[in-house]
Amino acid sequence: MADKELMVDLRGRRIETLRDFFRVVAEPCGLPEWHGRNLDAWSDTIHSRGISEVIDSHDLLVVHVDQQGLFNEGNQVGVALAEVFDGEQNRLVIHRSG
Repeated sequence: MADKELMVDLRGRRIETLRDFFRVVAEPCGLPEWHGRNLDAWSDTIHSRGISEVIDSHDLLVVHVDQQGLFNEGNQVGVALAEVFDGEQNRLVIHRSG
């Protein structure tokens, strides 16, 4: 039986690029070394499941980040990453600074 929620809090971490995001999310989400570090691989991991035992053992994945760097308003790569999250089975919560 899966636990309800996996909460990954990345606030306070420097996330300027997609590579930074994967660097900081890999360990708490149990991403294997061979896991692709791109949006398609991330989408498969959080939607289809079957790649990360950590994510698969939870009903819901919630990732908290600061609104800076990759997640600054208007950063197109950050917008593309945010769109991968569906808001139901997996959510990205962007916290405003200050």
